[in-house]
Amino acid sequence: MNEILCKEEIAPSTFRYRIHHPKIARKRKAGQFVIIRSHEGGERVPLTLVGSDLDEGSITLIFQAVGHSTKELALLEEGDSLLDVAGPLGQPTHIENYGTACVIGGGYGTAPVLPIAQALKDAGNDMIGIIGARSRDLVILEKELGEICPSLYVATDDGSYGHKGFVTDVLKEILDEGREINFVLAVGPTPMMRAVANLTRERGIPTMVSLNPLMIDGTGMCGGCRVEVGGETKFACVDGPEFDAHQVNFDLLMKRQATYREQESAARDWG
Repeated sequence: MNEILCKEEIAPSTFRYRIHHPKIARKRKAGQFVIIRSHEGGERVPLTLVGSDLDEGSITLIFQAVGHSTKELALLEEGDSLLDVAGPLGQPTHIENYGTACVIGGGYGTAPVLPIAQALKDAGNDMIGIIGARSRDLVILEKELGEICPSLYVATDDGSYGHKGFVTDVLKEILDEGREINFVLAVGPTPMMRAVANLTRERGIPTMVSLNPLMIDGTGMCGGCRVEVGGETKFACVDGPEFDAHQVNFDLLMKRQATYREQESAARDWG
């Protein structure tokens, strides 16, 4: 159990692992996540369940090696095992046939979008996909999302690939052309999700976002992942991670995400 069956670097410092865990593979649904520890004393790291293979009994996780703990995780090789894999956690994505659904992934946020896009397609939605990254080499899962979304657009900040600019620019262009979109799901950096929410609010398009506040136990006990949605306190690990984008207090979310920025920087330097 928890053995790394396959390790791939799919972009600079971005890794895809297939982990042997038949129980989670059978139970997981789109939108859920696991919390892993690579070793005794290691930090608990929440990672979205990107996929599963029932025949192999495996789950697929994608992560960026940006902090101390994820850099430790990236040092593991095929045949190594994670100490802990707890899940599936969180509420599954609410899936229905909206008509035309648009999924938007920013950077690493493209990974959580993939299983949700597949579930929306399976429910009969016409699919549009928009993915963004800082540059071409950081674009991930374009082929996989292209197989789900007949209309797939790529945006890069530096213009090295696809549209030069942001995913919201592409979304606005699609809407301005008169194409009807009945539902939007956006996952990525908080400023990106807020920008998408502001755009779709103006158009009256139902929109969900997957939030990534500080998370520790994943069961709602610690309260570390609290977010404000519709003026009420919610816990992303048990009430989410997805919420109505038009009800999220993004300003408060960003303040909380920055709470331990100095400590995180020190940990990276120490590591």
